[in-house]
Amino acid sequence: MSEIPTITLRDGLQLPAIGFGTAGMRGAQGVQAIDSAINQGYRLIDTAYNYENEGTVGAAVRRSPVPRSDLFISSKLPGRYHEYGKAVTAIQESLYRAGLDYFDLYLIHWPNPERDQYVDAWRALIDAQKFGLIRSIGVSNFVPEYLDRLEKETGVLPAVNQIELHPHHSQPEQRDYDRAHGIVTEAWSPLGGKGPKTQRIQETSVLQDLAEKYHKSAAQIMLRWEHQLGVLPLPLSHNPGRQAQNLDIFDFSLTLDEVQAVTELDGERQVTGYGDPRTHEEL
Repeated sequence: MSEIPTITLRDGLQLPAIGFGTAGMRGAQGVQAIDSAINQGYRLIDTAYNYENEGTVGAAVRRSPVPRSDLFISSKLPGRYHEYGKAVTAIQESLYRAGLDYFDLYLIHWPNPERDQYVDAWRALIDAQKFGLIRSIGVSNFVPEYLDRLEKETGVLPAVNQIELHPHHSQPEQRDYDRAHGIVTEAWSPLGGKGPKTQRIQETSVLQDLAEKYHKSAAQIMLRWEHQLGVLPLPLSHNPGRQAQNLDIFDFSLTLDEVQAVTELDGERQVTGYGDPRTHEEL
């Protein structure tokens, strides 16, 4: 397996170019799955307060022979704690749950615009970074106007914006904005969700033809496409074989025409059902 390249954030932190999603991984089985992922070579582990598994991630980190300094642990602030004081406390609680001294990356999970407190939450993340609780700060599911507002009111732009991104929802405008503003785009659901929806994407002729050409799976083609777009994907799998397969995307390259062909599969279809960040509220 080829060495995993790195992506440098605006604040200088270098992240692996692919990470591991943990939504739904809890308890002993969750620890086992995350431990397996670390053993396969993943070093960026993504969790969230609302996943209710920060303790599971922390247990896997402590169980692993990989030094904590070689791992990058990311979590997210829930909408019910956007008020400044509550946000600072929630970040501390996240650390206590995980049994960690610091997070490498911490994000606002959703903007929750109806509550209109995401700027307060962002100020809390800025201060938590100053306190040494977080190395890098970012957001998830933010659109350009919300990012503009963060910069206007605090003078600080996020280092990362984590969004739903896959061949049926490639988000070109958001990717362009992030790139122009020095924000790294991370992809949640980079393989298009779970079950039949994922299967329908992977069965498209473009992905199947490329998989045959490069002797890879359709999932590997999707993850390689995201990497070549400059996006950091966060695939999720409990299966050790698929975990390893999802990492094995750095020994081949798609042509520019092939990248464009995958991008043209875009139907602006969100397969996860969460909806528009301008209206979705997640507490």
